Amino acid sequence: MNEILDIVALVLILIGALLCVTAAIGLLRFHDVPTRLHAATKPQVLGFILICLAVVIGLRSWQAAAFLLPVILIQLATAPLSAHMVGRQAYRNGTVDEQSLVVDELAESKQTPPAAGG
Repeated sequence: MNEILDIVALVLILIGALLCVTAAIGLLRFHDVPTRLHAATKPQVLGFILICLAVVIGLRSWQAAAFLLPVILIQLATAPLSAHMVGRQAYRNGTVDEQSLVVDELAESKQTPPAAGG
């Protein structure tokens, strides 16, 4: 049984590492901010979760699971939030190709606010 769990842990580490490598390649290859953010968050977070799961399976310890669960939850909370903030700032700076956007939900926020004191 231990050998099977070790093989499962090894496969999970391999898949997680491949996902993290594809995220790094995507950061280098993609040309604009939204696609880079997609590459940086989605496969990287899933790869990280798979590697953490492999560590828990490999150690066969509830203490490792209790330690890594908050780490995974923090990663799930912070990666989308930081990607959202970077993407929004890139949009405001004008570094996003607006022609490639299908839906532009921030179009109203780019307009200049009315002058104060009217």
